[in-house]
Amino acid sequence: MRARIYKPAKTAMQSGTAKTRDWVLEFAQSSARDVDPLMGWTSSSDTQTQVKLRFPSKEAALEYAKSKGIEAQVIEPKPRKANIRPGGYGENFATGRRGAWTH
Repeated sequence: MRARIYKPAKTAMQSGTAKTRDWVLEFAQSSARDVDPLMGWTSSSDTQTQVKLRFPSKEAALEYAKSKGIEAQVIEPKPRKANIRPGGYGENFATGRRGAWTH
């Protein structure tokens, strides 16, 4: 049984980092997906792909995988660049603003 351990990225629908702090252990697909001839839906007999386990640290996820005999691949997260503007958000509404007010 194979799995991957990763730290999820921020989704496009959220501005914060709420669900990106935990590490996730996700099982790899072991059988191919089939297309249902009547409805055209994609299905699989492998139910392990539906399981996502969350851990507070990478070490805890690796320890769990080792104790259960799961072959795990760790994917390290890419560092996020800080989004710091010189004036910040409040500068948009400053009274001493020099540029034209466009909105």
